[in-house]
Amino acid sequence: MIGRSAWLRGLGGAAVSLAVGAGAIYALTHAIKKLDLSHVVAIAESTDPRLIALALALVTISYASVTLYDLLALRTLGRDDVPYRIAALASFTSYPIAHGIGAVALISPVVRYRMYAPYKLGIPDIAGIAVLTGATFWLGNLTALGLSLMLDPDAFSWVGYWPPELNRVVAGVLLAGVASFVIWSWPGRRSSRWPVRLPSGPLVLLQIAIGLFDLGTAALAMYVLIPADLDIELSRLTAVFIAATLLGFASHAPAGIGMFDATILLGLGSDDKEPLLAALLVFRILYHLLPFVIALLLFGGIELWRSARARAASQDHLS
Repeated sequence: MIGRSAWLRGLGGAAVSLAVGAGAIYALTHAIKKLDLSHVVAIAESTDPRLIALALALVTISYASVTLYDLLALRTLGRDDVPYRIAALASFTSYPIAHGIGAVALISPVVRYRMYAPYKLGIPDIAGIAVLTGATFWLGNLTALGLSLMLDPDAFSWVGYWPPELNRVVAGVLLAGVASFVIWSWPGRRSSRWPVRLPSGPLVLLQIAIGLFDLGTAALAMYVLIPADLDIELSRLTAVFIAATLLGFASHAPAGIGMFDATILLGLGSDDKEPLLAALLVFRILYHLLPFVIALLLFGGIELWRSARARAASQDHLS
């Protein structure tokens, strides 16, 4: 019965993901159907190299902060023996590869398990890291979304029947929820269903700060690529960027393709969408494609190096 229940939940989740993905593709197709894509590419190619360099620097800083996700999780679990360089490798390889492929819940634990193999982290440890890094991501996103909606309640005015007053209510609920979790977790707690000790209040605040910094630098990287004459405020971009990120996760599509792009174009769109789509294209290359390729090469190189070392050690033992 348990197996059947799990199978039905998985089937339901897959159906929801397919529905979300289909809706995203429809929305994206509708948003760009009248655009001259060759002109979009030309605009992207003419982007100021200094802006691209600045955006790339911000993307690099964002991914550097992502390496702290695993480090904080390891320290919370009491695994002080794992050095930062290994935590950084696990974070940097698992995040771009899992999100680039799309099956985050399946790929990310596998990549982490392989990266932490020399330190004998078992399945419960990897599961604990997944819970804690996920908490860092969600706490940062929800806090940033609440703050941005509080600063710019008109951020979702493009959605019909979505008044600014509702944004203020949503922002208040989100921030109150995060604050309640911080207070509840202040002494440090252990889940009744899972033997994972949750971080204490000060560490939860650190999680929020890391998540905010990661998200903020990523949103800023896209902001510098958007032409100034589109007159898009940073607070509005941040709110739409977070919504696009969360909806992209919900779609389970590779790098949130379709849903992320449609949300950005609809949320920030104006009468002239071609420059916005060009900025989005450049951002996609810098934030998703380039890290994905580097992470794959890094992961494959480490696996090959470890395999070669294992074979050499085996031959030395036989001789």
